[in-house]
Amino acid sequence: MFPIFQIGPVALQVPGLVLLAGLWIGLTLSERRARRRGEDPGHLYNLVFISLIAGVIGARLSYAATYPNAFTTDPRSLVSLNPGLLDPLAGALIAAAAAAIYLFRKNLPLWSTLDALTPLFAVMGIAIGISHFASGSAFGIPTQVPWGIQLWGATRHPTQIYEIMLAVFTLIVIMFLDRTSWSLTPGNIFLSFISLSAVARLFLEGYRGDSILLDSGFRIAQIISWLVLAACLVLLGRHIQRNSLENKIVK
Repeated sequence: MFPIFQIGPVALQVPGLVLLAGLWIGLTLSERRARRRGEDPGHLYNLVFISLIAGVIGARLSYAATYPNAFTTDPRSLVSLNPGLLDPLAGALIAAAAAAIYLFRKNLPLWSTLDALTPLFAVMGIAIGISHFASGSAFGIPTQVPWGIQLWGATRHPTQIYEIMLAVFTLIVIMFLDRTSWSLTPGNIFLSFISLSAVARLFLEGYRGDSILLDSGFRIAQIISWLVLAACLVLLGRHIQRNSLENKIVK
């Protein structure tokens, strides 16, 4: 694991740099998709920038409010690139609220905008996996498989590598679907991405060693993934049914 990259006296947080690189690559792919479909990529940049700033500030402030001792000794940590000093849930909720406000004020179509941002989401999935590998977080359960890695005093499943591989597979599938007629119905690409991501999470959680385990033996992330997958499949079914009905009316 390599959480810090040292350049002389400067110590760079590798997980944070990886996430920034993923953001840049993902935005580039989303921009190319928007231009290819005759859409304005400027809205994507504004939406992502506003959501990112709001989400990061909200996540850091929420973490600081929950764990104030982490910042009292060194207040400069408030502007650290270390993603471990963020509250992911609070950041995601605040970022989503900021995005919803921007969509409403600019009167942008929800499903088409989400489709346009899906390449960004998919690339960020890969970046998150790499950042986990760099920091050693999201580690696996102890194992005896020959491809296990030494981490935190034990041989563990390389769940970070599993996560990266599944995210790469998801990106490939999404890029393929985006070139087919499946992408013509707004929302299909985004919902397909979320469905694939939910299935990947169901697999990964079976090998994670840091997940919250309920008394029933299920993990909270698995229950959430099942609910998300079911909701996406229902929405996809409605999209397909509505598209079929529209085609019949046209004929």
